[in-house]
Amino acid sequence: MTIKTKGRHAALAMAAAIALGVTGGAWAQASSAGTSDTSSAGNTNGGGLPQIEQQGSVSYTSGGVGLDESKALLREQAQWPLSLRFTGPTADYLSGVHVRIVDAKNAEVLNAVAMGPYMLVKLPAGSYTVYAKYKDQEQKHAVSVAGAGKAKAAFHWSIQ
Repeated sequence: MTIKTKGRHAALAMAAAIALGVTGGAWAQASSAGTSDTSSAGNTNGGGLPQIEQQGSVSYTSGGVGLDESKALLREQAQWPLSLRFTGPTADYLSGVHVRIVDAKNAEVLNAVAMGPYMLVKLPAGSYTVYAKYKDQEQKHAVSVAGAGKAKAAFHWSIQ
């Protein structure tokens, strides 16, 4: 093989690698278009914290199915006014819990589904009632939000 031929092969190999890289990136973008990624791997918050969602003036995040998310949510709960935890039989962590929070005037301030056993909520100071429904069983807890890391409520169901 001559030096000229080696140079052409190297150039062709480089062009092929670049083409694969470009199409691979385009395929990855196209395959994720239109999805709603709520996993920590796709978040923009970093540190394993799940995506922060917004409903009106209330911000919230939920998750904790994976170890990174669990650690991030537990670490961050001191920065959020309200922390919620959802467990089932034998302290199993639950996801898919429907959460509804109403203020002292019975106005709904949050209506969401928890993506894991932990939910952090930014609410203004005040009194609230948190309704949590898992399968067909609803529970409620009154909470008083006074500042970051102060209000916590744990919900436990004995159903599978």
